Amino acid sequence: MKKPTRVSSSLALLILLVLLTAGVPGQIPTPVSPEAPPTQSLLAQADEIFEEMSRVTRLPIKRPLEKRLVSRREMEEHLRRTIDNELTPHEVHVHETTLRAFGIVSRDFDLKRFYLRFYTEQAAGAYDPWRKTMLIADWPGREMQRLVLAHELTHALQDQNFDLRDFLEARRANHDASNARQAVVEGHAMAAMLQYFAGPVELTRLPALDAMLAASVRTQMAQFPAFSGAPFFFRMEALFPYAHGATFIQRALAHGGWPKTLELFSNPPSSTKEIFEPAIYFDGRPPPLVPLPQPPALAPSASLHLLEENVMGQLGYYSLIGQLVSEGAANTTAGAWMADRYQLYEDETKVPSQHILVARTRWKDSESALAFFRHYRTILGGKYPELTPDKRSATDLFVGTAANGQVVLLRTGSECLWAEGLPAEKTDAMLNWLAALAQKGE
Repeated sequence: MKKPTRVSSSLALLILLVLLTAGVPGQIPTPVSPEAPPTQSLLAQADEIFEEMSRVTRLPIKRPLEKRLVSRREMEEHLRRTIDNELTPHEVHVHETTLRAFGIVSRDFDLKRFYLRFYTEQAAGAYDPWRKTMLIADWPGREMQRLVLAHELTHALQDQNFDLRDFLEARRANHDASNARQAVVEGHAMAAMLQYFAGPVELTRLPALDAMLAASVRTQMAQFPAFSGAPFFFRMEALFPYAHGATFIQRALAHGGWPKTLELFSNPPSSTKEIFEPAIYFDGRPPPLVPLPQPPALAPSASLHLLEENVMGQLGYYSLIGQLVSEGAANTTAGAWMADRYQLYEDETKVPSQHILVARTRWKDSESALAFFRHYRTILGGKYPELTPDKRSATDLFVGTAANGQVVLLRTGSECLWAEGLPAEKTDAMLNWLAALAQKGE
């Protein structure tokens, strides 16, 4: 689902602070210096670290580094401006509506307000790809500055060599592919930062970075109330590009060192499944896309229009199941994801607006599809407390009535398909169409 792709500083700082305060004994040094260095020293330090990150990553410096010292207020204003630039009012509406349709947030959820709080918490530095400028916070201590600069100046090098905005926005029509690209960008910067502080110790000799970082974050969440109080869906999707992205880069290093990591920017993974399971990418086995034609029963009309069509991906379904069922269920089920596509229709003539969600998912085998069917049946019960099944419901079919319309959910072979918010007169046609679509197996 659409989110700001370059509002990374607060989440980068979150993980950097975890490393700094919790530490990784014997691997990453964690000295703390409470005093902020003087301005000229900071600017000179940025130039030195910029050159060092170029050496670490093998990314050449194409032009001198633009840099500016900023206060907390200026940093927060930069992040607000970035969110405004990256999310138009229409995109906010689409994203909010999609989150509500999947049951992730309540009807009164304010996405813009949430993002402003979530992404500005404890911000301590950022590279601005619009102005091609490194914004250096004037308040952290020297060692914290080094951590932030090592990470964010890697983004500056990425931008000079690959154009971050173009790279991150290239797959806007596929959110799963966009999330995979963000994992390349943030994972590469995390790995470069860790290599900078690890010195001669090669990252390939360290444990998997995602497990290391995730464990550290869990022990420190109380320090970040906006983060720790956010729904699991947002927390998982926020940490994924840093933690799992770093492990993905770690695997790339094992395949050919830092030069191999640069190839990822010209030939990036197309799905988050490849980030979760790097062997899929490096073996050249990207998961296929699954088609979802527009259902004949929902032909666009004067009142009904297609609001959104996209891909949740393995990350999306992991986050969904983790929030609405359990993290344990996500761990055992989401890895079997193979493909998906969803459509969200909106009828603005109704007050409030009415929505119809149609989705198709493909899983590793019939058993994993049935496991997801059962999880999604649980999710439906949580979304619609008044949901009433009819007599057709069975082991792998559910038909029911909710306050916003009819619900159909079926499992056929390795696929699970459903529709929510249907007018009663369209239910049978939709059910028959979904069953025929799954039987085609295309």
